[in-house]
Amino acid sequence: MDFCLMIEGQEGVSWPQWRALAAACEQHGIATLFRSDHYMNLDGQHPERGSLDAWGTLNALAAITTTLRLGSLVSPASFRHPSVLAKLVVTADHVSGGRIDLGLGAGWHEREHEAYGFPFLPTRTRVDVLEEQLQVVMGVWGNEPFSMRGEHYVLSDLDAQPKPVQKPHPPLIIGGNAGPRSAALAARYADEYNTAFPSLEAVRERRTKVQEACERARREPIPFSAMIGTVIGADAADLADRARRVGERIGSDGETLLREPPSGWIVATVEQAAEQFAAYREAGLSRVMCQQLVHDDLDAVALLGDQLAPLLR
Repeated sequence: MDFCLMIEGQEGVSWPQWRALAAACEQHGIATLFRSDHYMNLDGQHPERGSLDAWGTLNALAAITTTLRLGSLVSPASFRHPSVLAKLVVTADHVSGGRIDLGLGAGWHEREHEAYGFPFLPTRTRVDVLEEQLQVVMGVWGNEPFSMRGEHYVLSDLDAQPKPVQKPHPPLIIGGNAGPRSAALAARYADEYNTAFPSLEAVRERRTKVQEACERARREPIPFSAMIGTVIGADAADLADRARRVGERIGSDGETLLREPPSGWIVATVEQAAEQFAAYREAGLSRVMCQQLVHDDLDAVALLGDQLAPLLR
Protein backbone atom coordinates (compact mmCIF):
# COMPACT_ATOMS: atom_id res chain seq x y z
CA MET A 1 0.00 0.00 0.00
CA ASP A 2 1.32 3.43 -0.95
CA PHE A 3 0.93 6.31 1.51
CA CYS A 4 0.36 9.88 0.34
CA LEU A 5 -0.16 13.08 2.34
CA MET A 6 -3.40 15.00 1.79
CA ILE A 7 -3.62 18.63 2.95
CA GLU A 8 -6.79 20.73 3.02
CA GLY A 9 -5.41 23.89 1.44
CA GLN A 10 -8.51 25.96 2.22
CA GLU A 11 -7.77 25.77 5.95
CA GLY A 12 -5.30 28.64 6.02
CA VAL A 13 -2.12 26.95 4.79
CA SER A 14 0.50 29.63 4.13
CA TRP A 15 3.21 29.45 1.48
CA PRO A 16 5.98 28.86 4.06
CA GLN A 17 3.90 26.00 5.47
CA TRP A 18 3.46 24.49 2.00
CA ARG A 19 7.21 24.63 1.49
CA ALA A 20 7.83 22.95 4.84
CA LEU A 21 5.28 20.21 4.13
CA ALA A 22 6.80 19.44 0.74
CA ALA A 23 10.30 19.33 2.23
CA ALA A 24 9.11 17.01 5.01
CA CYS A 25 7.50 14.67 2.47
CA GLU A 26 10.73 14.42 0.49
CA GLN A 27 12.81 13.98 3.64
CA HIS A 28 10.62 11.19 5.04
CA GLY A 29 9.83 9.24 1.89
CA ILE A 30 6.24 10.31 1.21
CA ALA A 31 5.86 9.75 -2.52
CA THR A 32 2.98 12.15 -3.25
CA LEU A 33 1.58 15.33 -1.71
CA PHE A 34 -2.03 16.02 -2.62
CA ARG A 35 -3.98 19.17 -1.86
CA SER A 36 -7.64 20.03 -2.03
CA ASP A 37 -8.88 22.51 -4.62
CA HIS A 38 -11.14 24.86 -2.68
CA TYR A 39 -11.17 28.61 -2.21
CA MET A 40 -12.87 28.92 1.18
CA ASN A 41 -13.19 27.16 4.53
CA LEU A 42 -15.82 24.46 4.10
CA ASP A 43 -17.59 24.57 7.46
CA GLY A 44 -18.28 28.30 7.12
CA GLN A 45 -17.06 28.97 10.64
CA HIS A 46 -13.56 30.22 9.86
CA PRO A 47 -13.53 32.73 7.00
CA GLU A 48 -10.07 33.84 8.14
CA ARG A 49 -8.68 30.51 6.93
CA GLY A 50 -7.97 31.43 3.35
CA SER A 51 -6.66 29.37 0.47
CA LEU A 52 -3.90 29.88 -2.05
CA ASP A 53 -4.95 28.70 -5.51
CA ALA A 54 -4.41 24.96 -5.88
CA TRP A 55 -2.69 24.96 -9.25
CA GLY A 56 -0.65 28.06 -8.46
CA THR A 57 0.57 26.27 -5.34
CA LEU A 58 1.28 23.01 -7.16
CA ASN A 59 3.26 24.79 -9.87
CA ALA A 60 5.30 26.63 -7.24
CA LEU A 61 5.97 23.43 -5.28
CA ALA A 62 6.97 21.69 -8.50
CA ALA A 63 9.77 24.22 -8.90
CA ILE A 64 11.29 23.64 -5.45
CA THR A 65 11.04 19.84 -5.18
CA THR A 66 12.97 17.12 -6.95
CA THR A 67 11.31 13.74 -6.30
CA LEU A 68 7.91 14.48 -4.75
CA ARG A 69 4.83 13.86 -6.87
CA LEU A 70 2.11 16.51 -6.55
CA GLY A 71 -1.59 16.52 -7.32
CA SER A 72 -5.07 17.90 -6.74
CA LEU A 73 -7.71 15.88 -4.91
CA VAL A 74 -9.89 16.93 -6.56
CA SER A 75 -10.25 19.95 -8.86
CA PRO A 76 -13.92 20.86 -9.41
CA ALA A 77 -14.93 20.93 -13.07
CA SER A 78 -16.95 24.04 -12.26
CA PHE A 79 -13.92 26.20 -11.33
CA ARG A 80 -12.00 26.46 -14.61
CA HIS A 81 -12.50 26.15 -18.34
CA PRO A 82 -11.11 22.72 -19.26
CA SER A 83 -8.65 24.03 -21.84
CA VAL A 84 -7.21 26.34 -19.14
CA LEU A 85 -7.10 23.48 -16.62
CA ALA A 86 -5.31 21.29 -19.16
CA LYS A 87 -2.74 24.05 -19.67
CA LEU A 88 -2.21 24.53 -15.92
CA VAL A 89 -1.58 20.82 -15.46
CA VAL A 90 0.79 20.65 -18.44
CA THR A 91 2.68 23.64 -17.05
CA ALA A 92 3.11 21.88 -13.71
CA ASP A 93 4.10 18.70 -15.52
CA HIS A 94 6.91 20.57 -17.30
CA VAL A 95 8.02 22.51 -14.22
CA SER A 96 8.20 19.27 -12.23
CA GLY A 97 9.73 17.14 -14.96
CA GLY A 98 6.72 14.81 -14.98
CA ARG A 99 5.58 14.55 -11.34
CA ILE A 100 1.92 15.65 -11.52
CA ASP A 101 -1.42 13.90 -10.94
CA LEU A 102 -4.77 15.49 -11.80
CA GLY A 103 -7.77 14.67 -9.65
CA LEU A 104 -11.03 15.86 -11.19
CA GLY A 105 -14.59 15.93 -9.86
CA ALA A 106 -17.93 17.58 -10.48
CA GLY A 107 -17.81 20.11 -7.60
CA TRP A 108 -20.12 20.03 -4.61
CA HIS A 109 -19.79 22.99 -2.22
CA GLU A 110 -22.69 25.28 -3.07
CA ARG A 111 -21.76 28.23 -0.83
CA GLU A 112 -18.26 28.35 -2.30
CA HIS A 113 -19.68 28.52 -5.81
CA GLU A 114 -22.10 31.28 -4.85
CA ALA A 115 -19.40 33.33 -3.12
CA TYR A 116 -16.99 33.18 -6.07
CA GLY A 117 -19.60 33.51 -8.78
CA PHE A 118 -19.27 30.00 -10.20
CA PRO A 119 -22.55 28.56 -11.49
CA PHE A 120 -23.79 25.79 -9.21
CA LEU A 121 -25.83 23.63 -11.53
CA PRO A 122 -28.03 20.64 -10.64
CA THR A 123 -26.09 17.46 -9.91
CA ARG A 124 -26.93 15.79 -13.21
CA THR A 125 -25.78 18.85 -15.13
CA ARG A 126 -22.56 19.15 -13.10
CA VAL A 127 -21.73 15.58 -14.04
CA ASP A 128 -22.50 16.42 -17.68
CA VAL A 129 -20.00 19.29 -17.39
CA LEU A 130 -17.46 16.93 -15.82
CA GLU A 131 -17.84 14.51 -18.72
CA GLU A 132 -17.21 17.26 -21.26
CA GLN A 133 -14.24 18.48 -19.22
CA LEU A 134 -12.74 15.01 -19.36
CA GLN A 135 -13.21 14.93 -23.12
CA VAL A 136 -11.55 18.33 -23.50
CA VAL A 137 -8.61 17.67 -21.18
CA MET A 138 -7.82 14.32 -22.76
CA GLY A 139 -8.33 15.72 -26.25
CA VAL A 140 -6.13 18.77 -25.66
CA TRP A 141 -3.37 16.54 -24.28
CA GLY A 142 -3.49 14.35 -27.38
CA ASN A 143 -1.14 14.58 -30.33
CA GLU A 144 -3.69 15.79 -32.89
CA PRO A 145 -5.54 19.13 -33.11
CA PHE A 146 -8.74 18.88 -31.08
CA SER A 147 -12.21 20.15 -31.89
CA MET A 148 -15.42 19.65 -29.96
CA ARG A 149 -18.94 20.99 -30.06
CA GLY A 150 -20.58 20.03 -26.80
CA GLU A 151 -23.46 21.42 -24.83
CA HIS A 152 -21.15 23.27 -22.45
CA TYR A 153 -17.85 23.70 -24.34
CA VAL A 154 -16.93 24.43 -27.94
CA LEU A 155 -13.32 24.19 -29.14
CA SER A 156 -12.08 24.57 -32.68
CA ASP A 157 -8.93 22.95 -34.06
CA LEU A 158 -6.90 23.46 -30.87
CA ASP A 159 -3.32 22.19 -31.08
CA ALA A 160 -2.19 23.08 -27.56
CA GLN A 161 1.58 23.07 -27.18
CA PRO A 162 3.59 21.88 -25.40
CA LYS A 163 2.21 18.43 -24.69
CA PRO A 164 2.62 16.80 -21.27
CA VAL A 165 5.96 15.40 -20.20
CA GLN A 166 4.31 12.21 -18.93
CA LYS A 167 3.17 9.85 -21.65
CA PRO A 168 0.52 9.34 -22.70
CA HIS A 169 -0.57 11.98 -20.16
CA PRO A 170 -0.44 12.83 -16.43
CA PRO A 171 -2.33 10.28 -14.32
CA LEU A 172 -6.01 11.18 -14.07
CA ILE A 173 -7.94 10.46 -10.88
CA ILE A 174 -11.74 10.67 -10.69
CA GLY A 175 -13.24 11.09 -7.25
CA GLY A 176 -16.67 10.10 -5.97
CA ASN A 177 -18.79 7.43 -4.33
CA ALA A 178 -18.84 5.06 -7.33
CA GLY A 179 -22.30 6.02 -8.52
CA PRO A 180 -23.22 4.70 -11.97
CA ARG A 181 -22.13 7.76 -13.96
CA SER A 182 -19.03 8.42 -11.88
CA ALA A 183 -17.89 4.81 -12.23
CA ALA A 184 -18.61 4.82 -15.96
CA LEU A 185 -16.60 8.01 -16.49
CA ALA A 186 -13.71 6.56 -14.51
CA ALA A 187 -13.82 3.37 -16.55
CA ARG A 188 -13.63 5.40 -19.74
CA TYR A 189 -11.11 8.10 -18.81
CA ALA A 190 -9.39 7.60 -15.45
CA ASP A 191 -6.19 5.94 -14.32
CA GLU A 192 -7.43 5.68 -10.72
CA TYR A 193 -10.64 6.02 -8.72
CA ASN A 194 -10.64 7.75 -5.34
CA THR A 195 -13.30 7.84 -2.66
CA ALA A 196 -13.41 9.84 0.58
CA PHE A 197 -13.70 8.57 4.16
CA PRO A 198 -15.07 5.12 3.35
CA SER A 199 -15.70 2.29 5.76
CA LEU A 200 -14.18 -1.08 4.93
CA GLU A 201 -17.50 -2.26 3.55
CA ALA A 202 -17.82 0.90 1.44
CA VAL A 203 -14.39 0.23 -0.05
CA ARG A 204 -15.45 -3.26 -1.06
CA GLU A 205 -18.76 -2.11 -2.52
CA ARG A 206 -17.43 0.93 -4.38
CA ARG A 207 -14.38 -0.88 -5.71
CA THR A 208 -16.63 -3.63 -7.06
CA LYS A 209 -18.81 -1.06 -8.83
CA VAL A 210 -15.78 0.54 -10.47
CA GLN A 211 -14.42 -2.87 -11.47
CA GLU A 212 -17.75 -3.78 -13.04
CA ALA A 213 -17.78 -0.49 -14.94
CA CYS A 214 -14.29 -1.26 -16.23
CA GLU A 215 -15.45 -4.69 -17.39
CA ARG A 216 -18.32 -3.09 -19.30
CA ALA A 217 -15.82 -0.69 -20.87
CA ARG A 218 -13.61 -3.67 -21.78
CA ARG A 219 -10.57 -2.51 -19.89
CA GLU A 220 -8.57 -3.82 -16.97
CA PRO A 221 -9.68 -2.66 -13.49
CA ILE A 222 -8.11 0.63 -12.46
CA PRO A 223 -6.47 1.17 -9.04
CA PHE A 224 -8.81 2.14 -6.22
CA SER A 225 -7.69 4.59 -3.52
CA ALA A 226 -9.22 6.52 -0.64
CA MET A 227 -8.76 9.62 1.45
CA ILE A 228 -8.67 8.65 5.13
CA GLY A 229 -8.65 11.06 8.06
CA THR A 230 -5.41 10.19 9.84
CA VAL A 231 -4.32 10.98 13.38
CA ILE A 232 -1.38 8.86 14.51
CA GLY A 233 0.92 8.93 17.51
CA ALA A 234 4.18 7.26 18.41
CA ASP A 235 2.57 6.11 21.67
CA ALA A 236 -0.62 6.71 23.64
CA ALA A 237 0.55 10.02 25.10
CA ASP A 238 1.68 11.34 21.73
CA LEU A 239 -1.61 10.25 20.18
CA ALA A 240 -3.63 12.01 22.88
CA ASP A 241 -1.74 15.25 22.29
CA ARG A 242 -2.17 15.02 18.54
CA ALA A 243 -5.89 14.22 18.91
CA ARG A 244 -6.27 17.30 21.11
CA ARG A 245 -4.71 19.51 18.43
CA VAL A 246 -6.86 18.03 15.67
CA GLY A 247 -9.95 18.37 17.86
CA GLU A 248 -9.24 22.07 18.29
CA ARG A 249 -9.16 22.44 14.49
CA ILE A 250 -12.53 20.77 13.95
CA GLY A 251 -14.42 22.11 16.96
CA SER A 252 -14.24 18.90 18.95
CA ASP A 253 -12.03 17.61 21.74
CA GLY A 254 -9.29 15.04 21.84
CA GLU A 255 -11.08 12.60 24.13
CA THR A 256 -14.09 12.41 21.83
CA LEU A 257 -11.85 11.95 18.81
CA LEU A 258 -10.02 9.11 20.53
CA ARG A 259 -13.19 7.45 21.77
CA GLU A 260 -15.38 7.90 18.68
CA PRO A 261 -13.39 8.70 15.53
CA PRO A 262 -15.49 10.01 12.63
CA SER A 263 -16.38 7.54 9.91
CA GLY A 264 -13.46 6.94 7.58
CA TRP A 265 -10.85 8.10 10.09
CA ILE A 266 -8.01 6.23 11.73
CA VAL A 267 -7.03 7.60 15.15
CA ALA A 268 -4.42 5.28 16.59
CA THR A 269 -0.83 4.63 17.54
CA VAL A 270 1.48 3.62 14.71
CA GLU A 271 1.12 -0.10 15.42
CA GLN A 272 -2.67 0.10 15.74
CA ALA A 273 -2.91 2.21 12.60
CA ALA A 274 -0.86 -0.34 10.66
CA GLU A 275 -3.42 -3.02 11.52
CA GLN A 276 -6.32 -0.82 10.43
CA PHE A 277 -4.65 0.23 7.19
CA ALA A 278 -3.82 -3.42 6.49
CA ALA A 279 -7.54 -4.16 6.67
CA TYR A 280 -8.17 -1.41 4.12
CA ARG A 281 -5.50 -2.93 1.90
CA GLU A 282 -7.21 -6.31 2.13
CA ALA A 283 -10.49 -4.61 1.21
CA GLY A 284 -8.92 -3.41 -2.03
CA LEU A 285 -7.15 -0.08 -1.53
CA SER A 286 -3.98 0.31 -3.58
CA ARG A 287 -2.99 3.56 -1.91
CA VAL A 288 -4.28 5.92 0.74
CA MET A 289 -4.30 9.71 0.88
CA CYS A 290 -3.80 10.45 4.59
CA GLN A 291 -5.67 13.65 5.41
CA GLN A 292 -3.70 15.71 7.95
CA LEU A 293 -5.67 18.62 9.37
CA VAL A 294 -2.93 20.18 11.52
CA HIS A 295 -0.83 21.30 8.60
CA ASP A 296 2.14 22.58 10.62
CA ASP A 297 2.63 19.22 12.38
CA LEU A 298 5.74 18.06 10.56
CA ASP A 299 6.38 15.38 13.19
CA ALA A 300 3.20 13.66 12.00
CA VAL A 301 4.61 13.60 8.46
CA ALA A 302 7.77 11.98 9.82
CA LEU A 303 5.73 9.35 11.68
CA LEU A 304 3.78 8.56 8.54
CA GLY A 305 6.81 8.21 6.31
CA ASP A 306 9.40 6.74 8.67
CA GLN A 307 7.35 4.48 10.95
CA LEU A 308 3.89 3.70 9.53
CA ALA A 309 4.50 3.33 5.80
CA PRO A 310 7.35 0.77 6.14
CA LEU A 311 5.01 -1.54 8.10
CA LEU A 312 2.73 -1.89 5.06
CA ARG A 313 5.19 -2.16 2.20
